[in-house]
Amino acid sequence: MKSKNLVLLCHLIFLLFFGQSLLAQYNFSTVDEALKKSQRTLGKNIVVLVYKDGKIIYKKESGNFTLQTQEPIASCSKWLTAALVLTFIDEGKLSLDDKVSTYIPSFKSSGKENITIKQCLSQMTGIHQEPINLMKLLTQKKYKTLEEEVNDFANKRPNDFASGATFFYGNVGLNTAARVIEVIGNKDFLQLMKERILEPLEMNNTHFGKKNMAPNPSGGAVSTANDYMNFLIMLVNKGTFKGKKILSEKAITAIKTPQTTLNKIKYAPKVAEGFNYALGCWIEETDSKGNPTVLTCPGLFGTWPLVDFKKGYACLFFVKSLLNEQKGSTYVAVKKNIDSVIETQ
Repeated sequence: MKSKNLVLLCHLIFLLFFGQSLLAQYNFSTVDEALKKSQRTLGKNIVVLVYKDGKIIYKKESGNFTLQTQEPIASCSKWLTAALVLTFIDEGKLSLDDKVSTYIPSFKSSGKENITIKQCLSQMTGIHQEPINLMKLLTQKKYKTLEEEVNDFANKRPNDFASGATFFYGNVGLNTAARVIEVIGNKDFLQLMKERILEPLEMNNTHFGKKNMAPNPSGGAVSTANDYMNFLIMLVNKGTFKGKKILSEKAITAIKTPQTTLNKIKYAPKVAEGFNYALGCWIEETDSKGNPTVLTCPGLFGTWPLVDFKKGYACLFFVKSLLNEQKGSTYVAVKKNIDSVIETQ
């Protein structure tokens, strides 16, 4: 018995030492300093996480924010919704080239009959939208169901552009795709999101609202840093989370594939100007051949998630304060510090 206890003790000491040595191989002092200098821009409440090679290699909790702090994440929701739609494509129940009108009869008229799922996920439906305005978001019409909202897109909004011709950032495309999977899955969006994304990824503190009003798949999620990082971990690990396959590698490739060229972008938020768009997310960086290497999906309330597929890591800046150009530039600058730390190891 004594010998077994001695072996166990040695094993625990080894794990403790080995775990500390893994963390010690990264020196994030420059990242700490960059965040400290940017506190006025980012605010005092922030969580920053970096994941690589199966573990969190950097964690910063500041102010009143912790890993479990719940806050609205605005357009970061779009990435979750795009992933949910892709689970149906993985199962062969839907195709990116399927027409919305196949599933939603109200799209069979008014020039909307040719809009595809891909055009919805890439924000190229051509249906009229307004540039993002916080006051309009707060006062916009409240719908009881997603079905009601999407039928209004079809029946009450004109087509500003031909489908597939022009990118215009907003809620129409992702919300329409979300309604399509409600029809296919014969369940509401909230239940589908819970069963296919949130529960498998252990995102237990993430939700899209209550059942007494329509969810907003494009911007209605409330989440935590810990939860959203689980989603990013799945992406950087080619669709797998803790041994569970959430998305196929083919789906991950689809998420990364550029759907726009800069000349097609009619409207984008200031923080994303110069980025192209993939499926539900922005392309922040490309390699020398133009292949996407870094994807991001920032939200209006300041949270900025990203996955660097080339360097093999995920990063999340989790905050609650309005996103602006200065804050966006700060995130990009801090990422360069993170890149430098990882590249030197």
